[in-house]
Amino acid sequence: MKAAREIGQPAFITLLDEDRVREPSTSDGPLAGVPFAVKDNIDVAGVPTTAACPDLTTPASESAFAVRRLHEHGAVPIGKTNLDQFATGLVGTRSPYGTCHSAASVAHVSGGSSSGSAVAVALGVVPFALGTDTAGSGRVPAAFNGLVGVKPSRGLVSTRGVLPACPSLDCVTTLTRTVTDARPVLDALIAHDAEDPYARPMPALLPAGVARRMRVVAVPDGPLDLDPEHAQAWTAALAHAAAVGQVVRVDVGPFLAAARLLYEAAFVAERLAVFGHLLEEGRQVDPTVRQIVLGARRFSGADAFSGLHELARLRSVAKRVFAGADAVLLPVTPGHPTLAEVAADPVGANSRLGTFTNMANLLDLCAVAVPAGQRPDGLPFGVQLLAPAFADGPLLDFAARWTGEPVEPPPVRTLLAVAGAHLTGQPANADLVRLGGVLHSRGRTGPGYRMYTVDGPFPRPGLLHTGDGPAAGIEVEVWDLPQAALGALLPTIAEPLHLGPLGLDDGSTVLGFVADTGCADSTRDITAYGGWRAYLAGR
Repeated sequence: MKAAREIGQPAFITLLDEDRVREPSTSDGPLAGVPFAVKDNIDVAGVPTTAACPDLTTPASESAFAVRRLHEHGAVPIGKTNLDQFATGLVGTRSPYGTCHSAASVAHVSGGSSSGSAVAVALGVVPFALGTDTAGSGRVPAAFNGLVGVKPSRGLVSTRGVLPACPSLDCVTTLTRTVTDARPVLDALIAHDAEDPYARPMPALLPAGVARRMRVVAVPDGPLDLDPEHAQAWTAALAHAAAVGQVVRVDVGPFLAAARLLYEAAFVAERLAVFGHLLEEGRQVDPTVRQIVLGARRFSGADAFSGLHELARLRSVAKRVFAGADAVLLPVTPGHPTLAEVAADPVGANSRLGTFTNMANLLDLCAVAVPAGQRPDGLPFGVQLLAPAFADGPLLDFAARWTGEPVEPPPVRTLLAVAGAHLTGQPANADLVRLGGVLHSRGRTGPGYRMYTVDGPFPRPGLLHTGDGPAAGIEVEVWDLPQAALGALLPTIAEPLHLGPLGLDDGSTVLGFVADTGCADSTRDITAYGGWRAYLAGR
């Protein structure tokens, strides 16, 4: 581990006393004795929480809930890290303690606001660091420094003891070199804090529609506004996505529209409400931070409600993407600006960096930023995987498969492939849920299958392996059921459907709803739609 004082960057605002760092660990778990850094908007007992404002000098009376959780698991904080002042920025340049740069280039920004935390990990000072992520402040510096940045679902990690930016959106996040490194840290951090008004416990079961094993990733159905070097790296990332899982193309317009709300609508006024009083004249406040936050005075109460209504509309539209996909893949940023470019246009350059990150907490998504190789100029390139709230575990597994790290397979009971009325959101899906079924994965049949409409008590399709079906297969969901559930399900299956072996696109064979051979009626062939949902939508 490199000495924190010898890294040649202002990554740290405060280093803890060596005697304190050397306190013996009382844990024998995976974090016992592991050093970590703490973003300086998170309390560490006895140390001022400056949020990069030197006028804030009062030592914290106790450590933040997240820091105490890590300490209980044996991890050892070594210092407080630099940040964009009051966690308002995605560039890493808005600090009177100095400007961090990317670990890969002295000319390019480190990303913020968790700039010092990212640099400390990237340069090998600590194996992991805590950051925060309200608008992308953990994911952007992760992408610019070749790291993994995990933004859990809102409320899973308590923000008690964090100097707030936007309390309804703030998240404590982790920065590590690998997904494997992040797992024990998150295991320690995720615990319900009854004293945090925004805390939410992890549900005992995955939410409806969230698969245990994620396979289907949604990508934009059109070009994105990316800098040329970023665009080339994004093309390579899309090819990698097709190798890791199954790719579907979707309209990400609602996601990008929600991202614009964070600073272009009244949501920015939450910052004014919680720390506007700290921006008074005479304090050492970054002028851009003051401009952004105090500029929120122009919004009215009516503006706030208009923003909430628009967000509700966009959230409703955006969540439809997850009916047919496990996660959304996006670049973390549109480009990687230089320090000079940010100095020339501090607001515009920063605003552009949030194009793909600002929406995550507004839309109640969890997210993981992962390395995706390098741009042609050698700078790190990062992408992010986004999924619905509380899909954190499966999303972390998907991120591990992206990076080529090991993933422990989920326990298997009985797997059943469904293609019609039992799909998530369809009329018979409640039967699977009532019997204890959980969504295992999304996928497609193997080649050679055709789909036909069949008679029955409600509209439904049947699958037949005719040998001449499309090579790309037909959309299915695979459900994980208790053994006893099959016996209870059988009486509900009306002819001409029955359970039989069904080949999947990953080469496996599971039980599935298949049709009798007499159903091969060309007038009822709906194979061209590619799946039951598409047929219903296009009918």
